[in-house]
Amino acid sequence: MPTSIDVFAKVRGHEREQLLRAAREADLMPYFRTVSSPAMPVVEMEGAPRIMLASNNYLGLTADERVMKGAEDALHRYGTGLTGSRLLNGTTLLHLELERELAEWMGSEDAIVFTTGYQANPGTLGTLLGPGDTVIVDSADHASILDGALISRAKMRPFRHNRLDRLEHALERAEGDGGGALVVVDGVFSMEGDVAPLVDIAELCASHGARLMVDEAHGAGVLGARGAGACELLGVEDRVDLRMGTFSKSLAACGGFVTGPAEVIDYLRIASRAFLFTASAVPAALGAALAALKIVRSDEGSALLASVLERASYLADGLQALGFCLGGGEPVRTGPGQDAPLASIRTPIIPVIVGDDWKAALLWRALYDGGVFTNCVIHPAVPPSGALLRTSVMATHDHDTLDRALEVFARVKREFEAQHGPLPEPQHGAAT
Repeated sequence: MPTSIDVFAKVRGHEREQLLRAAREADLMPYFRTVSSPAMPVVEMEGAPRIMLASNNYLGLTADERVMKGAEDALHRYGTGLTGSRLLNGTTLLHLELERELAEWMGSEDAIVFTTGYQANPGTLGTLLGPGDTVIVDSADHASILDGALISRAKMRPFRHNRLDRLEHALERAEGDGGGALVVVDGVFSMEGDVAPLVDIAELCASHGARLMVDEAHGAGVLGARGAGACELLGVEDRVDLRMGTFSKSLAACGGFVTGPAEVIDYLRIASRAFLFTASAVPAALGAALAALKIVRSDEGSALLASVLERASYLADGLQALGFCLGGGEPVRTGPGQDAPLASIRTPIIPVIVGDDWKAALLWRALYDGGVFTNCVIHPAVPPSGALLRTSVMATHDHDTLDRALEVFARVKREFEAQHGPLPEPQHGAAT
């Protein structure tokens, strides 16, 4: 008789099974909704037009004719797929041009392109770190960073989100661990929408002899005069060793990249398993990303960058005026020295704080029925009792569309609070 435990047993009776069943029965499941149109400010979703406030298409380039032409040209030149890894038969002139452009954009010596954004972090951390090293991570870092830390088998020391005193404590403890130390933080945090205090983090890393890597997935193509991300905006590009980014946000495609010193990038090319043992990205994705990057780096890019941040402030101000509690983060230092000015930076990610998971699902559904699509974020993506609706804007949202969305938010809030009680009130001093 077999005595081993069925590995499928964990899929039955898990802690979220009843919650998922109840959500499905009440038609409150906010995930896997079907979209039948491009990622525009208004999309067709499950038979109705809905204002899209849940896309990472920050510059609105997924439907840009030049970006689609870049994808089409790559498709016709190289076909639908390259059917091999970059090491073998999967490197094209598109890869090489894209990597040159990315390195120049980030002000780095070299760049490496991964097939997906997720692979870039494990592919880097799992290669550069080993069991004798220490990796220090923000508790709100993206899952790909945490997974990369686990794959590396380095000693992981997490610190509470944006708490510099806890980071300093982790760095002090890392000095006794015996190996190298790498701090990895998001530049812009994907759920909270806040910016890491990179000036302080860079100074702490330097004082403790640690390297620093910044994930610019939600900062690249959004922040800084060149759109090169939070590192550029806060003036720490020369103090950050590695920067990661994705094509699936502002660059309107799919894929990931890491930039940094040439010797490190070259090592990743011949040692990163996530790079070596996966098929090269489909040519259309590379062509789209390259075309989008050229737009960002052109004179037109400045207008797009200014537009997305203006739209973010417009929506945030409107939501706050309606009495919603918004996330936004604490002010961050914008230059060296303790007397450097502080700034609260509004990013295109605008979290509406709800607190309770079920209230968040109910509020999401009411907005959805009203024609506004948001992302419902519950534990474990956020801390317990930290449920929120993640809203985000694009440069291509106009004020009329955002005003229509705010009208829906206003009506839904009145009806929701009359039935379910008050939502959290606005926080004083939040970023606007």
